[in-house]
Amino acid sequence: MVVKKKKEMQITALTICHQDLETLRSLADAEGKNLASLLLHCVQLTNGVSQIPYVKQIVPLLEKADKNGTCDPTIRSCLGILAGIYLSLSVKNPLKKVLASSLNCLPEFFLTEAIQSFTSRLQKELNTTDLYSYRKVIDNISSCLENFNLGITSVNNLLKNVLHFLQKSLIEISEENRKLAGNHIVQTQLMNDLLVGIRVSVMLVQKAQDLQRIHLKISGSPTWQSMCGLLSIFTKFLSDDDLLQTIQSTSGLAVILFIKAMFHPEEKIPDLISSLLLRSVDCTSIPEWFLNSCGSLCRADVSESALLFLCQGTLTMLGWQNGRMGPSGETLLLDTVHVLFTLSSRIKESTLEMFLSRILASWTNSAIHVLESSSPSLKDSLNGNSSIVRRLLEYVYTHWEHPLDALRHQTKIIFRNVLQMHQLTVGKSGFEESDLAADRFIFELTESLLRLEWHIKGKYICLGCLVDCVGVEHILALAKTIPSQILEVMGDQSLVPYASDLLETMFKNHKSHLKSQAVDSTWIDEWHETWVSPLLYILCEGNLDQKSYVIDYYLPKLLNCNPESLSYMVKILQTSADAKTGSYNKRGALGALMACLRTARAHGHLQSATDTWRNLVSSARIKQGLIHQHCQVRIDTLGLLCESNRSTEIVSTEEMQWIQFFITYNLNSQSPGVRQQICSLLKKLFCRIQESSQVLYKLEQSKSKHEPENKLTKQHPSVSLQQYKNFMSSICNILFEALFPGSSYPTRFSALTILGSIAEVFPVPEGQVHTVYQLSHDIDVSRFQILIECFASTFETVKTLAFDLLMKLPKPVVQFQDSEKLHGLFQAALALSTSTKPYDCVTASYLMNFLIWQNALPSALSSYLKTQHIACKDGDKSAAVVESNTLMVIKCLLENLEEEVSQAENSLLRAAASFPVYGRVLCITRALQKLPLNSLQLVSEWKPVVEKLLSMSYRLSAVVSPVIQSSSPEGLIPMDTDSESASRLQTILSQIQPRDTNDYFSQAKILKERDSFDLEDLNASVPSIDTSAETKGKERKTCDVTAQMVLVCCWRSMKEVALLLGTLCQLLPMQPVPASPDGLLTVEQVKEIGDHFKHHLLQSRHRGAFELAYTGFVKLTEILNRCPNVSLQKLPEQWLWNVLEEIKSSDPSSKLCATRRSAGIPFYIQALLASEPKKGKMDLLKITMKELISLAGPTDDSQSTVPQVHALNILRALFRDTRLGENIIPYVADGAKAAILGFTSPVWAVRNSSTLLFSTLITRIFGVKRGKDELFKKNTMTGSEFFSRFPELYPFLLKQLEAVASTVDSDLGELNRHPSMFLLLLVLGRLYPSPMDGTYSALSMAPFVPFIMRCGCSPVYRSREMAARALVPFVMIDDIPDTIRTLLAKLPSCTDQCFRQNHIHGTLLQVFHLLQAFSDSKYRMNAHFQQELADVAVCTRAKLWLAKRQNPCLVTRAAYIDILFLLTRCLDKVTKGNQPVLDHLGFWEEIRTIISGSELITGFPYTFTVPGLPQYLQSITKLAIAAVWAVAAQAGEQTRDGPISFSQLLESSFPEVRLLTLEALLERFSAAASGLGDKELPPLLWNMGGTFLVLAMKENHPECFCKILKILHCMDLSEWLPQTECCIHLTPKEFLNWTMDIASNERSEIQSAALRLASKVIAHHMEMSDETRDSVTPKLTQWVQLVVSSCGDHLPTVSRLAAAEILTSTTPFFLTNPHPILGLQDTLALWRCVLTLLQSEEQAVRDAATETVTTAISQENTCRSTEFAFCQVDASIALDLALAVLCDLLQQWDQLAPGLPVLLGWLLGEGDDLMVCVESVHQAEDDYLFEKAEVNFWAESLVFVKYLYEHLSRLLSKSSWTPLGPESLCHLQRTTSKQCHLLSQLFRELPPTAAFLKTVEFTRLCIQEERTLAGLRLLALLEGKEGKDTLLLSASDSRA
Repeated sequence: MVVKKKKEMQITALTICHQDLETLRSLADAEGKNLASLLLHCVQLTNGVSQIPYVKQIVPLLEKADKNGTCDPTIRSCLGILAGIYLSLSVKNPLKKVLASSLNCLPEFFLTEAIQSFTSRLQKELNTTDLYSYRKVIDNISSCLENFNLGITSVNNLLKNVLHFLQKSLIEISEENRKLAGNHIVQTQLMNDLLVGIRVSVMLVQKAQDLQRIHLKISGSPTWQSMCGLLSIFTKFLSDDDLLQTIQSTSGLAVILFIKAMFHPEEKIPDLISSLLLRSVDCTSIPEWFLNSCGSLCRADVSESALLFLCQGTLTMLGWQNGRMGPSGETLLLDTVHVLFTLSSRIKESTLEMFLSRILASWTNSAIHVLESSSPSLKDSLNGNSSIVRRLLEYVYTHWEHPLDALRHQTKIIFRNVLQMHQLTVGKSGFEESDLAADRFIFELTESLLRLEWHIKGKYICLGCLVDCVGVEHILALAKTIPSQILEVMGDQSLVPYASDLLETMFKNHKSHLKSQAVDSTWIDEWHETWVSPLLYILCEGNLDQKSYVIDYYLPKLLNCNPESLSYMVKILQTSADAKTGSYNKRGALGALMACLRTARAHGHLQSATDTWRNLVSSARIKQGLIHQHCQVRIDTLGLLCESNRSTEIVSTEEMQWIQFFITYNLNSQSPGVRQQICSLLKKLFCRIQESSQVLYKLEQSKSKHEPENKLTKQHPSVSLQQYKNFMSSICNILFEALFPGSSYPTRFSALTILGSIAEVFPVPEGQVHTVYQLSHDIDVSRFQILIECFASTFETVKTLAFDLLMKLPKPVVQFQDSEKLHGLFQAALALSTSTKPYDCVTASYLMNFLIWQNALPSALSSYLKTQHIACKDGDKSAAVVESNTLMVIKCLLENLEEEVSQAENSLLRAAASFPVYGRVLCITRALQKLPLNSLQLVSEWKPVVEKLLSMSYRLSAVVSPVIQSSSPEGLIPMDTDSESASRLQTILSQIQPRDTNDYFSQAKILKERDSFDLEDLNASVPSIDTSAETKGKERKTCDVTAQMVLVCCWRSMKEVALLLGTLCQLLPMQPVPASPDGLLTVEQVKEIGDHFKHHLLQSRHRGAFELAYTGFVKLTEILNRCPNVSLQKLPEQWLWNVLEEIKSSDPSSKLCATRRSAGIPFYIQALLASEPKKGKMDLLKITMKELISLAGPTDDSQSTVPQVHALNILRALFRDTRLGENIIPYVADGAKAAILGFTSPVWAVRNSSTLLFSTLITRIFGVKRGKDELFKKNTMTGSEFFSRFPELYPFLLKQLEAVASTVDSDLGELNRHPSMFLLLLVLGRLYPSPMDGTYSALSMAPFVPFIMRCGCSPVYRSREMAARALVPFVMIDDIPDTIRTLLAKLPSCTDQCFRQNHIHGTLLQVFHLLQAFSDSKYRMNAHFQQELADVAVCTRAKLWLAKRQNPCLVTRAAYIDILFLLTRCLDKVTKGNQPVLDHLGFWEEIRTIISGSELITGFPYTFTVPGLPQYLQSITKLAIAAVWAVAAQAGEQTRDGPISFSQLLESSFPEVRLLTLEALLERFSAAASGLGDKELPPLLWNMGGTFLVLAMKENHPECFCKILKILHCMDLSEWLPQTECCIHLTPKEFLNWTMDIASNERSEIQSAALRLASKVIAHHMEMSDETRDSVTPKLTQWVQLVVSSCGDHLPTVSRLAAAEILTSTTPFFLTNPHPILGLQDTLALWRCVLTLLQSEEQAVRDAATETVTTAISQENTCRSTEFAFCQVDASIALDLALAVLCDLLQQWDQLAPGLPVLLGWLLGEGDDLMVCVESVHQAEDDYLFEKAEVNFWAESLVFVKYLYEHLSRLLSKSSWTPLGPESLCHLQRTTSKQCHLLSQLFRELPPTAAFLKTVEFTRLCIQEERTLAGLRLLALLEGKEGKDTLLLSASDSRA
């Protein structure tokens, strides 16, 4: 095992006063053997840990003295000193417990002396008068009472004094707390002191025996007076809401305990407490002392929190066991729960809710204790059918989805206890299994729980409790498929823990039940069938998330329960692994197998690795798993190799080879999750190697090394250690090779993360620890350079990983030896820090932070610093070097920054274009963050630097603030080319008046060009310009300054200034007093920083600026709240009041931004409130919310809506802030009211802000939207839960809805749109009635239903639709049929004269949505379902006129037809022995009548201007299609003509009709073609090829045309291709030409469909006779060109997917045919397409191309060329396999000589002109601030080059190839030589640090260099001049 450094325990040593020390010295004997000597030795030690043995020797020493029978003065004095030591130790010091433990064993002889010593010392303590020392005395009293006999006796002796002290200390501390209101830090400490004082008082009453005796009976005694005084104090605390709730809670316990101790007779205590809780105390019948102490509790106005805590005290402090309190105790129990129920409906504050739930759970525990020996009447009051239990269950159902986890946990306890209570009320036998069915309560409870939806978390918790209570077999009897149902839900992460816990409870219970009943082992088969079979189905067929969660949560629990199930699973999966290989979106059986084995090994169910491979899975399967197409199969296989339950298990040679194989192909994973898992698993493997190597080292050193073998390894330890070393070295080689030029971000991330893990796991050896491998040994200069060049990556993660890796390496490895190189890098960093590209500035910061660690940096910096550099005080100390280097770098940056800010003050434009200064500030901030600023050595040097930093920050801020504070920061530069636009900008320019001396901003100019201007032109146009302000060396440069550049410069500068100031506040030590030598920030400076943030947050308009100023400001406010300086601590509060006053004042001169969602104001207030201590009372939040809510409400004064807008915007920000947590929930209801009322405002700004607030509240209440559906089930809530959490919304919403509904359909004729209706229906639509809701609830949802129905009459279409959706959840599933019938009955008859179509439409929509909900429900299998729907169908027949021409409105006709269509879909099922319900009802006849009379048959007299026509067309077409299918289904029974045919529908003149019909047909044809359909094609669709051919020729609607082409592609070609001549007068060859012409000219989707069809036609011809094949041969070249043109990276995904599909389908004909049909160039062109698609950035395209490779390597002539034939492989290895197969095929075809130049051309990258590439990159960098071109971040050119080089060199090394002709060879040599020369020239033109300054050009040149080197080696091999060689993918080769 690894020898880990144990964390040393720090114990403060015990000490004594000088006087006691002198006493010990005088008493110590010369031999050092007496107690005084022992204590003297002990106290002279400075380490508390080493003192412990001495303390333990005290009692043995005294036992020796006891034998002598003497207690001499020495021992007496020592006992006194020991008492002093005990009382001086802090309560958390372990020495205190050790001493107490020792003294508990004190010989009896010394007890009296010891007690006297302790009593006297404790007496002195109690006389303390210093308020801030009280806590120590209270802690000592507490310690004395905790298992310390001497202490308890001493306290009893001083009981009067102790009580008096506690009374005095609590009074004084509470008074001090009141005086210091506002000083959070001191108040927190004082409140903790109060809390401890109350707890000690409680402990004292519980443990001090004397309190139970005479003292309390003498009412005038001091003890009694103190007790009364304490009781009075606790009563006061209980009602004091300014105290912490934990203090109030503990006071509640103390009050009840003191009453219990003081009140006599005891029998009356329950009645007294009952009257207190019920607020019905009879003051005449209670003692005077009680009235004096607890008088405030006897009044009727006791606060809710006080009542709650009294209930807690009642349940905690009274003895409920064994029915001690008799009948009055039972009454008290019932009274308590009724009080709690009342409080639950009133309390809404989250912390009090939490208390309430715990107290209710505590009540159920007390009820169980009482029920064990209770009266029958109590049992009747608490059985399952009682009102109390119903209320408890209602509480559970209302709160089981509560956002607080702890509260949800309490509901579980309550539910479990309710079951136990019911069990106790029905008697012991009540829960025997045979009697379960007879227990109505349990049966109904189970049924109602099973009826609930699975998205409700509480369902799992309660079912788990039920299983524990009554067993799982009864639940399985009610719902046999419950295991599958729960596993289906496990795709949702939020439900997975609940689901897996329930499953575990169930299968464990089931196993124990089956085992107890079984006589043999056959029970396991039933268990496997129930629990394992559904699991295997999910593992093979489930979706990705589902499988992942099942494997992570369910599988380990199942295997832990029954490890033998593994062999059962493996056996089944092995048999199906060959058949179900899986794919990119399915794991198949192989994936399931690997997942099972991985989990089993990780949890210790496989004994060793060797057994796993030998017995359970073959080596070939492992390799298949490691490169499987599905990422999770790869991860599981890697996990199988890496994870083990034994951290010291030896890693076998085979495992190491597999890991190397895996890493080669899996570094470039696009998925962040997969990358993280790979890195994590490999780190586990490295830990295993390191830990097992320690075992091997020990074995090697032990004498047993000559034994032939040992248990751990079958070879000598030294051999294994060498294998480890070689393996780790080879891994590092692979990883460093992966950092080649142009490697992708995923590759670099993976490689650097794994290297970082290696550096971490294998540390530099120290002491006895052996390290089998050291990364630093494998890092040479070139690899060091590679790591530094990683800083140039555009991805910051890569920079961070590279920096962290360099920091983990030993310092000598990362020190520069070459000072010139160091100088060059620092120069590059300085240049990058003023780049216009933000990521360059980040690169500069990483470079500088790395260079700071270099010892040689000062010499490199000397040329940059005007001031003399600092001499390092401790040159040998690393920290000192880093500090002095950091200081120098910051000074250097500051000098540059000062100069540049001066120039920016002169010309902001020039600064933005040439030297944006934000990069300098970023570098300073990053340098400061890496430094331990609290332990600086050069404080005096830092102080002026900090001052300068602050002044520079303010200057820079002043330069850029006019831009970001202007009303339009996004477009300030007048880039216009016409005078009108320029003049319009004049207003803005005059408004902001930016500081810019060249006058460019103050007057709009007309530009000659739109994109750029020349500084010379600018100078000429503005005569007053100060030419001295120009940048050195840049006078002649043309600057492309755009508005974007200036804005980016400004807001990023503000961002960096904010972060710098925030960092300074956060990290720098403050000066508590001005003269303090250590502090670097003065109080005044902190206030200045605060004012700066305030100014910018409240006035900035640009989001980037104020969002990031907010980040810095948060850092400041957090520091202020923790600051001991009271004036600073109160600053946030002052700022908050100031801004609230400014908002309220609505002053026209205010600079607060009223647009842009109030800009930075919400952020400012958010920062002030979010930093308020969460453990306090959150007073600032409470006051602010009240102010804002009052401002956000409707105002009478329409002139002053600005405060209302601000308030709404601020509320939105606060409700969105997750840091405020549950503290914000009490204000949700008021916020919702403000938003709904604000939506009705006539002012747009108020409506807009109200909408945004409302949206935020919906998210806050119902959770983040997780599904596509607007009303996704997880974003809904039961009505009872919603209204119990926000009860004040119930009357508000009801009243608002009533107001809306009362006028929505008024007869006055005016259009009243009721804007608030929209919001009301949005809220109500997210509520639903739970089957668990109580019928007596005061918050019933029923009153809403009639109003929602009436809203369906709205004249606004969208409102009617929303009313219909909102109605659905308000109607219980069982009530839906009756509601539908009621609604249908309201519809007018055809004879009615007066009706409104809006009313009809609203009603029909409600019917439709209710019917849809009913048909989608789980009741579909219910026996009554069909009958209920049949009754509805009968009702619809009475109003059929609405679907016919008698109804003139197409919208309502469409709505009615939709209802009919839904009914046909639900009812058209044949039941056993009966005809379909619809036929039985004659329903189809009615539908045929509707269709026959519809415009589909008679034609349309309408145009598209008729309202509702498209809608009607779609509805009637869907119904017509259903009718056609119905006729087709009955064709076997009798011949019957349908009302319409598909041909008629396809000939419709309306594309909507044709499109719907074609979609329906395409679905059938594609299902039949793929074999997924249940049946073959119905006869109705036979011989339709001709119809579709004719349609294809005349169709002009693009979507319809595309569908026709797809249908033809799905159909059997042999059926319709011969018909082309007779149907459309085209030969098959001409038809092919036609499709290819479409594929050449049409848009992407049609082009893809046409190309697929053409390819299928060509493939069909290839399978026919030679004559047919020859007829299409001339078209093949054109077809190849079309395929090639579909593979470009710039094309839409659909085109490339089509190309991949075509290549896969034609692979046997054109790619792998042993006798090639195409010419070599065309064949290679197709192969190049495959290789291109394999390197696509899109995963879907790569996966589709991988299918092509899989097909190619699985042909008869290619399957032997690789071991992965017929396997599903990943794209990364598919690229390698494709090139291997291609080289093999070139040999088979004997085409190596003509094919080789083409492949060498691919290798060299022919077609890419190097000069053009470099120039275009340079141009792009100049033109654009941000890179906008499409870039492939996945493809890696050099990986392709590497594979191609390896296969070509392998091919050329064989002797059987024909050499190239001299002409081809010469051409290739000329090309390569030319490229070499050009490369060396271009490299020479680059600067020395080109990797940083010209990263893109440098990378491209490096890639081309590698290509050229590979080409040169192959050419040398061709000429026979070079033997074996390998390509090294690195940038380290010498540049020519």
